[in-house]
Amino acid sequence: MICPLKARVFVFFRRFQFSRDIGIDLGTANTLMYVSGKGIVLQEPSVVALDLEKGVPLAVGNEAKMMLGRTPGNIRAVRPLRDGVIADFDAAEQMIKYFIRKGNEGRGIVAPRLVIGIPSGVTGVERRAVREAGLAGAREVHLIDEPVAAAIGAGLPVTEPVGTMIVDIGGGTTEVAVLSLGGTVLSESVRVAGDELSDAIGVYLKKVHNLVVGERTAEDIKIRIGSAFPDDSHDNTSMDVRGLHLLSGLPRTINVRAGDIREAMSEPLNVIVEAVKRTLERTPPELAADIVDRGIMLAGGGALVRGISDLISHETGILTHVAEDPLLCVVNGCGMVLEDYSRLQRVLDTPDFARHST
Repeated sequence: MICPLKARVFVFFRRFQFSRDIGIDLGTANTLMYVSGKGIVLQEPSVVALDLEKGVPLAVGNEAKMMLGRTPGNIRAVRPLRDGVIADFDAAEQMIKYFIRKGNEGRGIVAPRLVIGIPSGVTGVERRAVREAGLAGAREVHLIDEPVAAAIGAGLPVTEPVGTMIVDIGGGTTEVAVLSLGGTVLSESVRVAGDELSDAIGVYLKKVHNLVVGERTAEDIKIRIGSAFPDDSHDNTSMDVRGLHLLSGLPRTINVRAGDIREAMSEPLNVIVEAVKRTLERTPPELAADIVDRGIMLAGGGALVRGISDLISHETGILTHVAEDPLLCVVNGCGMVLEDYSRLQRVLDTPDFARHST
């Protein structure tokens, strides 16, 4: 028969286990969390709604995103990250702390070890801000460059002596990197990605149709009919868009064609293609030959834009693939580092000499 005291102690330790380690893809648009031994436990928008009078978060994630553009004066809904880096430190700290608590189900008598994916082109100050925000809910914080995490998550042989190229198109940044032997040979980070594609749609509607739409509407258009490469059958599809008419100031519904939306997105898409070309031009010959053989791998939410792999293939002459579950590549990579820490820990905290940013 079990002693009642022992039973209570056992239940206590079942409920308050030693914390599991956590991997976080801290993205401009979405934050994803991997808990060691459990897998991906959280995927929510990187949005915080703050009560300005009390200085506390009112909502975080999905609930906060619903409040964007709809809050009264005493509540502010914000995206703590901009272009892949922390723009509002206090909101970012609150968001990370909330997500860690939610992902760990409030359990743990020891704060977890954290691996956070960040853009390869960030400055030392920006890296320190991410580390300090992470320490709000963790005992130690390791940083991993997003292209390295994405490549590991996409199943590329990053630790082998073979060149691989990963293009991670997120919300705020596009990361292009050539990897070999577990390290970044060279990389480029441009602050043009999914958000700029959505912004370009908003600008087009304002200029051509005198229609003002919110960021959620622009993003919805991008997802539903956006494309990167000409396709006659798709270019003629269309959708109705509701917004405010600039001249009358009244709500109005218009119909937009997929072909026109593709044209609207052409400028930011060209910036991404040029970043890939520049990186290929700087790649050592042996590694370039490996990339021609193996192709280019696309990851991140931007890889889901229709025809983007065809565009990059057409512009570079190199076969381009989209990773399986491109949205999950970075967080899966962070998780795989935690699960195989002794073998993969050398990919963490990449030194500054390997970086090149635009």
